[in-house]
Amino acid sequence: MRLLSIAAVLLLAACGPPPAPVASTRADATQQLWYGEAVTQLAALDRQAENLYQSGRSDEAAALVTKGESLATRILDVPRPTLAAMETVSDLDQLYGQMLLANRNYGWARLVFQKNRARWKTWKPATSETEHRLRLANSAIAECDRHLGE
Repeated sequence: MRLLSIAAVLLLAACGPPPAPVASTRADATQQLWYGEAVTQLAALDRQAENLYQSGRSDEAAALVTKGESLATRILDVPRPTLAAMETVSDLDQLYGQMLLANRNYGWARLVFQKNRARWKTWKPATSETEHRLRLANSAIAECDRHLGE
């Protein structure tokens, strides 16, 4: 009798309503202050490195590109990076690829340009700017391919 009443209580308890879903407390990382600051900081590094590279100061530009890699990784580690973040990281990769190409590191340059191509080929929704960046990456890859046989 006692076993039967325990089974009945368990059966009735199992018929209750399901527990309320737990609300996700995870905030969108792209809306946090650090994210915008990191994107802004990387964009400034990009511009500074580009200016140094254009003025023939390749070693200093390379140091800034290296410094920017950790910021780029942090920016892209969020679940859904913003378009501005993707463009900023893409600019860093484009410059790095150009530097590798100028140093005749064609295979490494191609690899960097392929990252950009993959980035813009899969970006949704496509815009005129993302299409332009995809064409730029394809052109850079073609340039690498022309030199790979040398």
